[in-house]
Amino acid sequence: MKIVLKDNVVKEFDQPVSVMEIAKSISEGLARNACAGIVNGEVKDLRYVVDGDAEVSICTFEDEEGKLAFRHTASHILAQAVKRLYPEAKLAIGPAISDGFYYDFDREKAFTQEELEALEAEMKKIAKEDIAIERFELPRAEAIKYMEDREEPYKVELIQDLPEDAVISFYKQGDFTDLCAGPHLMSTKAVKAIKLTSVAGAYWRGSEKNKMLSRIYGTAYPKASELEAYLTMMEEAKKRDHRKLGKELKLFAMMDEGPGFPFFLPNGMVLKNTLLDYWRQIHKEAGYVEVSTPIILNRDLWYRSGHWEHYKDNMYTTVIDDEDYAVKPMNCPGGMLIYKQDMHSYRDLPIRMGEIGLVHRHEKSGALHGLMRVRCFNQDDAHIFMTPEQIKDEISGVIRLIDGVYKLFGFKYHIELSTRPEDSMGSDEDWEIATDGLRNALEENHIQYTVNEGDGAFYGPKIDFHLEDSIGRTWQCGTIQLDMQMPERFELEYTAADGSKKRPVMIHRVCFGSIERFIGILIEHFAGQFPTWLAPVQVKVLPISEKYADYAKQVSDALDAAGIRVQTDYRAEKIGYKIREARNERVPYMIVVGEKDQEVNKVSLRSRKNGEEGQVDLADVIARIQKETKERSLD
Repeated sequence: MKIVLKDNVVKEFDQPVSVMEIAKSISEGLARNACAGIVNGEVKDLRYVVDGDAEVSICTFEDEEGKLAFRHTASHILAQAVKRLYPEAKLAIGPAISDGFYYDFDREKAFTQEELEALEAEMKKIAKEDIAIERFELPRAEAIKYMEDREEPYKVELIQDLPEDAVISFYKQGDFTDLCAGPHLMSTKAVKAIKLTSVAGAYWRGSEKNKMLSRIYGTAYPKASELEAYLTMMEEAKKRDHRKLGKELKLFAMMDEGPGFPFFLPNGMVLKNTLLDYWRQIHKEAGYVEVSTPIILNRDLWYRSGHWEHYKDNMYTTVIDDEDYAVKPMNCPGGMLIYKQDMHSYRDLPIRMGEIGLVHRHEKSGALHGLMRVRCFNQDDAHIFMTPEQIKDEISGVIRLIDGVYKLFGFKYHIELSTRPEDSMGSDEDWEIATDGLRNALEENHIQYTVNEGDGAFYGPKIDFHLEDSIGRTWQCGTIQLDMQMPERFELEYTAADGSKKRPVMIHRVCFGSIERFIGILIEHFAGQFPTWLAPVQVKVLPISEKYADYAKQVSDALDAAGIRVQTDYRAEKIGYKIREARNERVPYMIVVGEKDQEVNKVSLRSRKNGEEGQVDLADVIARIQKETKERSLD
């Protein structure tokens, strides 16, 4: 057999070999760190036997596939610990997730913090026991009986729901066995650094109609130092939590009367509108026109666009005059109707049409998370209608626009090219043309990217921008989607140079994505300490006492007249208290005014960056803040 490894290195074997044996043939070090393998493009268990020519790569914890196998093993160690300490608990599911794992249990009472600590200690004990992990398969009837005998009803239900021809596999580690497709490590020994982070409620199979289970979250790493770095980052993330800071800085609120529907408070509206002013400026400079489309349109439109077939479970519907309507989850169908209002020539193209559109999407209550996951949000959409020859230049222009936006906020980012999903519409030829168009634009701009197979939109492939915040977390925000399906469905046309009618090609794209989510990201990225141009309050004026209130008002009025966002604290509090309050509000500048300032017609300046800066002319403060605002400086 010829096994092709990374870098096209070829190894030959005289008989079938496991993925682990292939790893050992490369090096003992690689075998010690191996977590899974990829055989002919499919993730496989280390025990998987390769019995013919194949392309094989070995995955360690450094690879995403390796992390998943490592943490999936950790979830089984958690389940084993639960069954040892609380044998009455019933097993549900326990997958690996981003940054960790969880396992759901059916137990009469929820797990306490003390019980989590006991479970974590037991997990570490199981890891030290170096228990070999074995895989075996059973026929359906035997598999069901196997779990019935162990009184695991959730596992029985999972087996019964598997297709008739499914391979039903189990993983056994000592006194514990679980229904699982894998992959897993060879033993428990490698999972040395473990931390259980929280416990929460979760409905069985995500349905509110089912029983509420106890979900234990955790994470695991091969080294204690890696776990410590992660926990430090998580502590920093807690301090930056946008829900906490949003309340402290009076930016937004979530109300019981509308779960998932955010309320923006005055400070939050200043922040939001400042972002939108910037958005409008850069789009005007880039040749976009702005439009607005209705929130509610009839259901026929959503059939025509394809959203009803692919997205109806996420849509809110209503009836008006005995006709079915849907609240828009996306802005694009309205953009189609605007394009059709006029006849277009090839000379008119490209048409770049932007919209800050309010959209609504049904999210399950358990998925809601501050501004990051809501049920209504503003999407900074744009739809570009163009000829096929303009694809590359238009995509390049959008990439430059998004790059400029992210650099302004100090974000680094990486790019993924997402290809055709299984649930898609259109011909193979259309998808090939669209995918090549995106790929060529990336490569001609010398942009590095990875391919995310099968994660495109249902109407076209896309380029996704994953930005990195100040503590290393990544967020998917910007996207460029190339669409040849909606122009066909809506019968869009333009007149070509030879007088014939042709279909335009269309780009869907966003920079911020959800404005609400982007604000949540910015709150955490800056830890609430927004740069001067973005800060809801740029200056706080603090009179030392009531005697200087009139002078404080003169200063405040001058700042306001200069277009600077200012608040004055007239409260009868000590100046030290006022300064601490303003510092907690994270304002970029404080102006303290007292007797000496009034006598010489100056102000005492304190900045967030430099602390106390002494007595200065107010005109100099105004010029400094205006300069920072105009330049949109990060300082």
